[in-house]
Amino acid sequence: MFKSNKTNKGKSKIDREIYLDYASSVDPNPSSIHNLGVKARRKLENAREKVANVLSARPSQVIFTGGGTESNNIAIQGVIWRIKNKKIPPHIITTNIEHPSVLDTYKILEAQGLVTMSIVPVETNGIVDPKKVKKEIKENTVLVSVMYANNEIGTVQPIKEIAKEIRHFRKNKSTENAEALLRQTCLSKASARMYPLFHTDAVQAANYLDLNVDRLGVDLLTLSGSKIENGGKVGVLYIKSPDMLVKVFGGGDQEMGLRPGTEDVEGVVNLANAIEYTQKIKDKESNRLLVLRKYFLEKLVKLSSSNLDKELLINGDLEDRLPNNVNITIPNIPSDLLVIELSARGIYISAKSACKSGDGKISHVIKAINPEIKETDGSLRFSFGRDTTKADINYTIQSLSDVLIKLKKWYY
Repeated sequence: MFKSNKTNKGKSKIDREIYLDYASSVDPNPSSIHNLGVKARRKLENAREKVANVLSARPSQVIFTGGGTESNNIAIQGVIWRIKNKKIPPHIITTNIEHPSVLDTYKILEAQGLVTMSIVPVETNGIVDPKKVKKEIKENTVLVSVMYANNEIGTVQPIKEIAKEIRHFRKNKSTENAEALLRQTCLSKASARMYPLFHTDAVQAANYLDLNVDRLGVDLLTLSGSKIENGGKVGVLYIKSPDMLVKVFGGGDQEMGLRPGTEDVEGVVNLANAIEYTQKIKDKESNRLLVLRKYFLEKLVKLSSSNLDKELLINGDLEDRLPNNVNITIPNIPSDLLVIELSARGIYISAKSACKSGDGKISHVIKAINPEIKETDGSLRFSFGRDTTKADINYTIQSLSDVLIKLKKWYY
């Protein structure tokens, strides 16, 4: 199948390459030992090193997954399945505004009797109080998961402060408490003292916030290329120490044995390049978007006073939030109708997490910060990007005004 010639140095030279491993249109498998597989492995590991540099981590602490949801599940379930329960199920903590891939996973584990859980409510501004998180930590707490930035209302959580509270608990954990956890599990004495672990879903944070895991103080961190421009559809899970998790999927030994299956080399390379570039421009882009957001909010206030009988609400803290996010509630007009009407005008927004869109229910995030919200109230999430301009803002405001004029005669 191959024809070879001798080079001037006497080494064989391959005239052509014939890939018979699967199909020529498919990326070579980085686990293969032939030349193309070795090249693919080199690309994969170079990408891993780039991501590790962004996180200020070691390459061995970075695994690639199929996306943010998978990363969250591997992190959470990997911790829980490592804890071999004897008598008392381990305890886990989260907040009431987490992404479904965290909140639903917690609830499934609880329903199966594998854990007990505490859900800490955020304040009305959409930010959790670190002291309230600490208050929920028990001697058998093994995991705290708090998202870095909310995917719907954009609020940025005090991750460093929460990490500090967790470290303080660990430091002051008595020998008696460590022994209690040791008796309830199959952990070694040294391992028992490293709990609770701290996980953050940083999927929404990658474009604008610091991802240095040492400064954040986290043990586990999730990223997703789908939320980074040109980042593809793959995910990342940072793991401080490999002995924090056990394998939850059957299959091969790829990705340190924690995520079996052939890696998407092209997707991983795109993600690594995208996140590296995004972190370089994050400060400049954040400042640009802050100007646009302020302009948008000013326009919204004017629109509200002229087009609504009831004032619209801005959801989430006005300062501690992502620079590209604006989330509003418009009283008495359903979200889905507003989304459809704006879509007809070429403006594409969402009412809540895409994972829960179309279920006909009010967003659990909006409900968490505004318990009085009604089914007939509409919440909308506007997310700006690198291509968003002032002209886009003006068109959006005009379109929203037109929609409200059309709809308010039916709903007011």
